[in-house]
Amino acid sequence: MELFAPVNKIIPFSLVDGPGSRCSIFLQGCNIACAYCHNPETQNLCRNCGLCVEQCPAGALQKLDGHVRWNKEACVQCDTCIHVCPHKASPKVEWLTPDDVFETVNSYQPFIRGITVSGGECMLHPDWMRELFSRCRAAGLGTLIDSNGCVDFTAHEDLLDVADGVMLDVKGWDPEVFRCLTTGDVSTVKRNLALLAERGKIEELRIVVVPERNDPEDTIAGIAQTLGEAVGTTKLKLIKFRPFGVVGELASATSPTDERMAELEQLAHDAGFATVEIR
Repeated sequence: MELFAPVNKIIPFSLVDGPGSRCSIFLQGCNIACAYCHNPETQNLCRNCGLCVEQCPAGALQKLDGHVRWNKEACVQCDTCIHVCPHKASPKVEWLTPDDVFETVNSYQPFIRGITVSGGECMLHPDWMRELFSRCRAAGLGTLIDSNGCVDFTAHEDLLDVADGVMLDVKGWDPEVFRCLTTGDVSTVKRNLALLAERGKIEELRIVVVPERNDPEDTIAGIAQTLGEAVGTTKLKLIKFRPFGVVGELASATSPTDERMAELEQLAHDAGFATVEIR
C-alpha cells in the first residue's frame, strides 16, 4: 500500500538542521502541544472549518465537498490563513509519498549533504520516513530525525537502522514540569534517550530554556546521568526561549539573560558535556 504523509513545507537548503547543507522536510501534526511552540500552525491537521477560505486575499483557498483545498500556484504566502486559524493548523499541506519527496530532494544534489525530517512530530509517520530514508541513503544522502521524543523508538528499530541519528528535544525532566509545558509524558523521552545513547544514534540534544517554566538544571543533570560515559561525546544545544511565532500565554514571556545561559553552559560542562552550544 502506498504511503502518504502531510508535508507542511520543504526547505531546500538549511544550515541549522544538522551538519552541512541539508534539505529539511517539515511534516504536519504533533502529539504534544508545547506552550512555547514557535510554529504552532504545524500542531494539528486542518479541520476544514473554512474560516480561512473567506479571508484569503489571493483566493488561493476553496471549500469543496466539505474540504478546504489549497491552490499552491495562486498562493502568495501571506500566511493570513495561518494567522486566522483557531485550531493551530494550516491548509497549506500536501499529502506526498516518499517517492514524491525523494524526487524533490534528489534534485538538490550535489548541493546538500543530507536530509532532516522534522515537524510537527515526524515520528507519527515512521513507515513513511523509513521508505524515504532508504531511498536517500541509496543515493548517498545522510538522514536525520528531528523529534520531541514522545513516540517510543523501540517500536521502530527498522527506522533507526536507516537513520544516521536523531536530534532530540528534551523539554524538561520532572514529569509534572514536562506535562504542564507540553501536555506530554517525559517517561517516553527518557526511555528514548537511553535507547539512542546505547545505539549511538544521538546527533544532538536540545534544551529550550524557558524562564520559570522548565527545569534546565535538572534536565542537564538527568541527561548526563542517563548518557553515562557517552556524555563527553554528545553535543548539547542550549536554546534561549524567544517569543517569535509563539501564541497563547507565553507570547509575551521574556527570554533568559546571557548570564543565565552562561551559568547553564558551565553547569553542562561540569556535568561532563564537552560540546555545548548556546543559541
